[in-house]
Amino acid sequence: MDKGTGIGLGLALVAIFGAAVVEAGSVGILFALLNLPSAMIVFGGTIGTLIVAFPLDRITKLGKVLGVAFHQEETSERDLVNLFVRLAERARREGLLALEGEAGEIHDQSIRKGVLLVVDGTDPELVREIMESDVAAMSERHEGKYAMFEAAGGFAPTMGIIGTVMGLVNVLSHLDKPDELGKSIATAFIATLYGVLTANVFWLPVGQRLKQRNKEEVARRTLAVEGVLAVQAGDNPRVVREKLEAFLPLALRGEEQAPEEAAGGAATPQAAAA
Repeated sequence: MDKGTGIGLGLALVAIFGAAVVEAGSVGILFALLNLPSAMIVFGGTIGTLIVAFPLDRITKLGKVLGVAFHQEETSERDLVNLFVRLAERARREGLLALEGEAGEIHDQSIRKGVLLVVDGTDPELVREIMESDVAAMSERHEGKYAMFEAAGGFAPTMGIIGTVMGLVNVLSHLDKPDELGKSIATAFIATLYGVLTANVFWLPVGQRLKQRNKEEVARRTLAVEGVLAVQAGDNPRVVREKLEAFLPLALRGEEQAPEEAAGGAATPQAAAA
């Protein structure tokens, strides 16, 4: 699990509601913020507009896509560099055909497919075209998924305003009860609170995290494309390492892991949700 996502959301909620308690001087303010009609308008309205804006089969996967934001990627770029160095070493010793056995141990479907294409003697340009097409298609699928969260981040505040306007209309229809005006107006604005809060603490941050996950996955897949082509070209393992480390942050370059620690390309959560 990615602790950062959970910690960030938790910290934001604690800070917001903690400040409300401190300002009010009582935890009772938290119960005053509970309002069923406002919740129905904001949450129900946001989900409803998402169903209008996006295909229903994509909406049903919203929870699965959300899980990606809380999942820690197990296979890093460093693991992939070590994997391709190992493949290059074996290819130079035993030939490209020997990689067919290695391919069976690679869990990442894209990398496994690339290695098998190399084993089959596919032209390097065609290998690059196929793998890069996979990367582009994957990124487009992911974009359609994190776009739902970004769209919800725009819909939710609007739903909150609608709820507040409806509440104020109700207040104005009861001007004959001046003693209740203050409480009624405060209740009306709870819908706006729900809308702005959910947009800026949940929908938009999660959408941004999913967008970042997509960038990270594209970077890994791009590294994998270059790795497969370097192995196919018969590059020296040291050259393969130097070539692929160009994709790594400076702090990670030059770090080597033991062969048994080099991951075989575990399936990524983005690929699972694709």
